[in-house]
Amino acid sequence: MRNNLARNWLIFSALGLLSVPGAPFVQEQYVSEYKIGPKDLLEITVIGFEDLNRRYRVSEEGKITLPYLGDVEVQGLSRSELEKKLAELLKEKYLENPQVAVLIAEYESRKVFLIGAVTTPGPYELMGRLTLLKILSQAGGLTADAGNEIIVMRQMPDGTKTSLKISVDDLILKGDASLDIPLQADDIVTIPVDRTIQIYVTGQVRTPGALSVRRSNIPTLLRAIAQAGGFAERASRGGVILKRIDVTGKETQIRVNVDDIIKGKKKDIQLQENDVIIVPEKWI
Repeated sequence: MRNNLARNWLIFSALGLLSVPGAPFVQEQYVSEYKIGPKDLLEITVIGFEDLNRRYRVSEEGKITLPYLGDVEVQGLSRSELEKKLAELLKEKYLENPQVAVLIAEYESRKVFLIGAVTTPGPYELMGRLTLLKILSQAGGLTADAGNEIIVMRQMPDGTKTSLKISVDDLILKGDASLDIPLQADDIVTIPVDRTIQIYVTGQVRTPGALSVRRSNIPTLLRAIAQAGGFAERASRGGVILKRIDVTGKETQIRVNVDDIIKGKKKDIQLQENDVIIVPEKWI
């Protein structure tokens, strides 16, 4: 929990959002750069030309249909560019000095999708230059069960998809600015949930019981015994039993000579969720 709080504090401090008065301007400063696209909802106001004053949904072809003007291509234009274009069209036939105002009421055409271990997952409007740290900030930061990686999936111009894995610690705790990549429309940003699982170590160890570990950091058999305090005096190192439930639900048992692992004769065993290690007592 403390590590998660540190991560989120660094997210907000890196963006200068710890000061409340400055926070609202982070998003607003990019609104004017937004390029209109399909499904956006535009609110148009023309002084002295009431018939035009309404909301218009941009079609899949990137156009809106206006009274008197007909179909107007709006895709790829910023708000100010569209105001200028409409003023020029009106000036040709209807008004001497048209005053046009365009408001983007809904941003639907450019979104980034954030899923996984964040406070508020979901689609986020891509306005201007949105980076990883900014979208994590908008989402309220990471949750306590966030994993150690961020995965960004992106569709390339040729239709193929690619993915990039970014270390959470390198981006947030170490502050590697090169990892704070700008996001693109339709990017899918995933922060995998790294839940806590149980491994059980019983018998002749100093601290028998359940070990709570992250799924991304499941120990080997030797490490699990060490985390349980190591072997007790009467432990039989040559007769350790590993119990495991396979995918069919059947229990299997593996007999392990831990001394062979320590001496390098055999490879250490990677444990799985709910494995049970039994260290028997040696006979004298």
